[in-house]
Amino acid sequence: MKIVVISLGGSLIIPDKINFKFLDAFKKEIRKHYRTHKFVVVCGGGLIARRYIAALRAERKSIEEMSEAGIMATRMNALFMIQFFGKEANKSLPVNMEEIKDSLAKNNVVFCGALRYSKDSTSDGTAAKIAHFLKADFINLTNVKGLYTDDPKVNKNAKFVPYETWEKFEKMALKIKYNPGQHFILDQQAAIIIREYRIKTYIIGSQLKNLSNIIKGKKFIGTEIDGIENSGNKNTISSEFSKGQFLKRRDLMNRRVHKNDKHKRY
Repeated sequence: MKIVVISLGGSLIIPDKINFKFLDAFKKEIRKHYRTHKFVVVCGGGLIARRYIAALRAERKSIEEMSEAGIMATRMNALFMIQFFGKEANKSLPVNMEEIKDSLAKNNVVFCGALRYSKDSTSDGTAAKIAHFLKADFINLTNVKGLYTDDPKVNKNAKFVPYETWEKFEKMALKIKYNPGQHFILDQQAAIIIREYRIKTYIIGSQLKNLSNIIKGKKFIGTEIDGIENSGNKNTISSEFSKGQFLKRRDLMNRRVHKNDKHKRY
């Protein structure tokens, strides 16, 4: 059975108040794939985390203290999601990789937050580490449809980027200075991890049809990050891959990936 790791943005769980309509649809969508897939869902802290962090920043607390507050917010959101999914999810909150693996053996879906404090990292970094540990594809579910050249909510001229290589995405991420509670679509540590371990990564928005289509190998709207160069301007390449194109790209990528069976324990 295939494992998929999803980073579920806190902005989708509780943008201001609980996003019940989306979460109910998310639960129904995940259920459709239990026969063929298991899921680890890493919950972000979202607005709650940013409010805690902003208050602590005003008090001139350390980055580590602000990050710890963010971690607690991710865990609170994960506990809520465990209750929201009920019996089909894990009963207790895992706080390390082995606990996630053990819970996955017993459940269709496992929810967690950030596992521990790690310098310059958010729940995205946690999700990337878990994807490496479990040899899984990584899907980042966020509140924009994919990667842009700039924040599309601030810069109306920001261009959508449907495809990027691991190396170029890492360079893009590392140009941005890390801040606890940052808004960048995938954190710097996650960018390093997916490049180093060649983790197939997708960034999609809240339209859950795209999540389903990725799982099924069908065309989707979003951003794909892997190690295959495309010719031409990537910003003009359609991200709506046909199933045949998708499988061909995946097989080619897999042949190029350096296999590393020695997994770190995070």
